Amino acid sequence: MIRTLKIIVLLQSMILLISCEDVVEVDLKESEPRLVIEASVKWIKGTQGNMQSIRLSTTSPFYEQETPPVTNAQVQITDEDGVVYVFQHTSEGIYQNFYFNPVLEMQYQLSVQHNEQLYTATETLIPVVDIDFVEQTTNGGFNGDEIEIKTYYTDPADAENYYFFSFKEERTTFEIYEDEFTNGNQIFGYYSDEDLEAGDQVSIEMAGISRPYYEYLFILRSQIGTNAGGPFETKPATLKGNIVNQTNQENYPLGYFQLSQVDTASYVVE
Repeated sequence: MIRTLKIIVLLQSMILLISCEDVVEVDLKESEPRLVIEASVKWIKGTQGNMQSIRLSTTSPFYEQETPPVTNAQVQITDEDGVVYVFQHTSEGIYQNFYFNPVLEMQYQLSVQHNEQLYTATETLIPVVDIDFVEQTTNGGFNGDEIEIKTYYTDPADAENYYFFSFKEERTTFEIYEDEFTNGNQIFGYYSDEDLEAGDQVSIEMAGISRPYYEYLFILRSQIGTNAGGPFETKPATLKGNIVNQTNQENYPLGYFQLSQVDTASYVVE
C-alpha cells in the first residue's frame, strides 16, 4: 500500500511538471536585414541556356520562417565583350532574362543595384564533362545496406576540375568533388538514402564549378552537414560569398554568383 502511494505521488508530480511547461523564446538581438543574392547561371547541355533566373531576398529575424523578397532592384549581367543582359522582375523576388548567351570560359560580371547601393561579382562559365552512365548498388549508407546510385564521369587529365552534384528525389541532396586524387580517371558521384525503393526516380545534375565556389561550398557543407537544407538556409555563422557591396563594404550581401555548364540524367530505382 505504501509503495502504491509513492508511485501515485510520483506520477502526480510528473504531471504537474509537464502541465507547467511553457515555451520560452529568447529575446535575440536583431541585426539590420542583409541582401541575399542567389545568382546561379546554369547552362544545361542540349539547351540554348537563354532563360536564366536570379533570386533576391533579405535576411529575416531568427523566429520568422519567411524570407522577404526584394522586388525593386536593378539586375544585370555583362559579359567580357560588353554585352549587357538585363534581368526583369517577374515574380516575388525572381528576376529573369530570356536572351542570355552562355559561352564556355567566358567571364561575366553581375551587377545589382538596391537601395542606392551597388553589388558586383565576377565569375567564369565553367564547362563540365559528360555523364558516362549511372548504376545502382545495394551497399550504400553508413551500415552498407542501402540502395546507392553512382553517377560515373571521366575527369580530364589536363586541368584542375571541381564538380557540384545535385540528386533530387523527394528531397534534394548536394555533393561536391575535386580531382586532386582522381585526375584523369573515371570516377563517380554517389547518392544513397534509406528510404529509396524500387520505382523511385532520381533526377541528377552534374555541374562544373570554379575552385573559389568549391571552397565556399566546402565551408558551407561543414556548417550545415552534407544533406541538411539548401545552400542558402540559415547558417550557424556568416559565410561571405564573392559578391561585394561597392558602395558600403561593411553592408556585405549573402549568396554567390557562379556560372556552370550542367549535364543531367534521370534514373529509376530497380
